[in-house]
Amino acid sequence: MRAVVAMSGGVDSSVVAALLKQQGHEVIGITMNIWDLQYTAECNAKGKTCCSTRDLDDARRVCEVLDIPFYPLNFRESFKKEVYDPFISEYIAGRTPNPCVLCNTSLKFELLLYKAKSLDADILATGHYAQLKKNDKTGQIHLLRGVDNSKDQSYFLYGLTKPATEMVRFPLGEMTKLQVRELAAKFNLKNANKQESQDVCFVKEGTYADLVARDPRVSNIGQGDIVDLEGNVLGQHKGYFYYTIGQRRGLGVAAANRLFVISTDPEKNLVIVGSDNDLFQSHMLVENISLVGLDSLEDGLDVRCKIRSRSKDVAARIFAADSGKGIIKGSSVVVEFSEPQRAIACGQAGVFYLNDEVLGGGWIAKSGNSGCFNK
Repeated sequence: MRAVVAMSGGVDSSVVAALLKQQGHEVIGITMNIWDLQYTAECNAKGKTCCSTRDLDDARRVCEVLDIPFYPLNFRESFKKEVYDPFISEYIAGRTPNPCVLCNTSLKFELLLYKAKSLDADILATGHYAQLKKNDKTGQIHLLRGVDNSKDQSYFLYGLTKPATEMVRFPLGEMTKLQVRELAAKFNLKNANKQESQDVCFVKEGTYADLVARDPRVSNIGQGDIVDLEGNVLGQHKGYFYYTIGQRRGLGVAAANRLFVISTDPEKNLVIVGSDNDLFQSHMLVENISLVGLDSLEDGLDVRCKIRSRSKDVAARIFAADSGKGIIKGSSVVVEFSEPQRAIACGQAGVFYLNDEVLGGGWIAKSGNSGCFNK
């Protein structure tokens, strides 16, 4: 069986390639060059370990050690269009984007999958900590959390399509990170102890907002007012895209009680602050739903929901928001939490679980309290 392995240069994908070679597969390593290498050379110099020339070299060396073909592919144009530009646009719109979801959905499991098929591959394997399991009776393929809860990446994979689940493999899904590093040492891989890559690979230094500030599209966005929920001006901000929901530090506002960012208003160039209690909301609207291997979900279904990648999943109930459509691909849902959740950020992904299974998810478009959405 011919297996294409997405090689990042890190220990996880390297172990995947070694495991598949050991199992007798014909393995081909592919690295996606998604960012300007001169730019990422600076990332490497500063200790960043994703999307750099060092990573490309590490992936190539692993393939040489394993005696498998290696192909670096230029995905820079696609990455800019599908991931980077939407990332900047979301920040400008006052939302908090999650580019890793877009990268997985549009690049790894669409474009890279297409490239794997062009090489007559039978499977595309990656180093994700998640599981795909097939129900032999129904034929349905289920996406499950990875065994290692601290490394689980199922949140980022809710956009997997049925064709993708049939070809994609996650060999590390049933392993812990410690076990993976032990295997890397056993296979004599030089990157066995390589440090973890950062969350957003194309941010070379500073914050995400610093990257946004350098983009010419925000050249006309300057300082504005920091106001309370009644509209009283409390101070000045340096650019609303520098502030995230729930942020407390760096506001530069003197007040008797602690203040937190509640929301931003791009049209009026405002940052709105309030108390910690003002951050808690009981409902949210999630748009453009994707379902993993399912045609629909039951209206009023009890699920577990994650509102960001590192948050705990919490009890919730989901309702169809589009009259007559039901909960289907492309539709919207209202999420009603069993307990109000803190700092729900528009632009992040809302992902639904049933026990350890990922049912689907979508983009958080709005949040509020009881009565703010129709159910």
